[in-house]
Amino acid sequence: MSLQNLLKTLKTVKRSHRPNFSPTPKPYQEITQMISKPLKPSSASKPLSTTTTTFLSNLNPTILLHVLTDPELKSSKCLRFFNFLLHNQSLLSFKPDLQAHLTLICRLLRERRFLDAEKTMKSDLVGQNPRYPFSVIASTVVNCCNDPKVVAMFFNSMLKVYSDCKLFDLVCQDFDYMKNNGIEIDERTCTVHLLALKSCDLLQLVLDFFYRMVESGIEVSVYSLTVVVDGLCWSGEVKRGRELVEEMIGRGIKPNIVTFNIMVNACAKRWNFEELDLVLLLMKKERVAFNDHTYKVLIDGFTSSGKVDEANRLVLEMHDKGLKVDTHLYNLIIDRYCRLGSMDSAMSMFGEMTDRSVSPNSDTYCALISGLCKAGEMGLAMAYVNTMQSKGMEPENVMISMLIDGFCNKGMVAEAFEVQVLMEKKGFATDLTVCYKIVSGLCKLNRFEEAKRLLNVMVKRGATPEIASFTMPFDI
Repeated sequence: MSLQNLLKTLKTVKRSHRPNFSPTPKPYQEITQMISKPLKPSSASKPLSTTTTTFLSNLNPTILLHVLTDPELKSSKCLRFFNFLLHNQSLLSFKPDLQAHLTLICRLLRERRFLDAEKTMKSDLVGQNPRYPFSVIASTVVNCCNDPKVVAMFFNSMLKVYSDCKLFDLVCQDFDYMKNNGIEIDERTCTVHLLALKSCDLLQLVLDFFYRMVESGIEVSVYSLTVVVDGLCWSGEVKRGRELVEEMIGRGIKPNIVTFNIMVNACAKRWNFEELDLVLLLMKKERVAFNDHTYKVLIDGFTSSGKVDEANRLVLEMHDKGLKVDTHLYNLIIDRYCRLGSMDSAMSMFGEMTDRSVSPNSDTYCALISGLCKAGEMGLAMAYVNTMQSKGMEPENVMISMLIDGFCNKGMVAEAFEVQVLMEKKGFATDLTVCYKIVSGLCKLNRFEEAKRLLNVMVKRGATPEIASFTMPFDI
């Protein structure tokens, strides 16, 4: 017999002698089959069926654990079934114990269903008040799971749940347990806890837990450091934040541009330029270069404090480095020059802005026109108004009031009245205080009819004759 025929014969014999039996059913197979079907909660109008009631009465803790660990049953069905039991405990002969809860949670974590696991922890283990002491949970979970990775996921998830529930003492117990038992601590989970403490304005707890992380030997990220620095700077502890950064540099945790920008921003907003110099010196020492946000924060701080020339220098530096200088930054400098009465510098900055193809907006023109009105340069102010309108930008009420007020202050009442009439026709309502000045000026020019017409408009807009009588000649 050839080899091919021999193999063919053996296959035929094997098929004909294949044992004909079905696998022995599991003792809880009927229950798993029932779980696979939708289980609806009972109500007064729709009570549970007799089959379901019988099924629940036959359930016991051992069978429940078998069900929860059955690999052939999807974890989603296990979770739904377990929640069903918790809502129908009156029909059970027992109460699902801690081991059952932890078995389900560990299974969810093993299958990386973190949100479901944390939700189950929060509702079943923690609730409004912790239902089980942490020590009891810690000793029980080891009996439910022997996979080190799942155990680590469990304790890190518990840390997050305790933090979410603001049970900060239990967070520390959990952290110390992981550290003392060689369980891998997830640094990102710790960072989330730092953020939770910071949001509660518990600055000392933020620092304490951060140092706990550092001393534990886990690899602390720059993000965790930045969270702590942000908390310190937000509270005005900028020096303390800088000193922490210097200390962590010595421990090998290097700050990045985000860390430095937080400190720079805190110094600039508080005009704490002495501390700012120290932060910038440290930044230079660590070879962390400015980005566009660093420049924006510094320019904002310098302009608001009156150090406009410093801000101007930074704008030039941004251009030299090829960074984009937007309209807003130019507006900050132009506006501050105008407020300081340095109109030549403001107009020079405006010229540089246009030379570099940075488009001015309505805020740019408003700052310039305001400064020119205060300086009495009404011709130039009107020229900028015309330029603005030619670019499709219409002046707003505030700008119109500034123009009219500027004309009045220069004694150019006729021009002020002309602008007011023109703008009223366009639907602009001139400020009543400025209108009083026009009426008063018209009366001095013996233009009483025009003064009366304007006064009539003012009364219609809410001005009272009693108020007007204090600011205008009585014979009007």
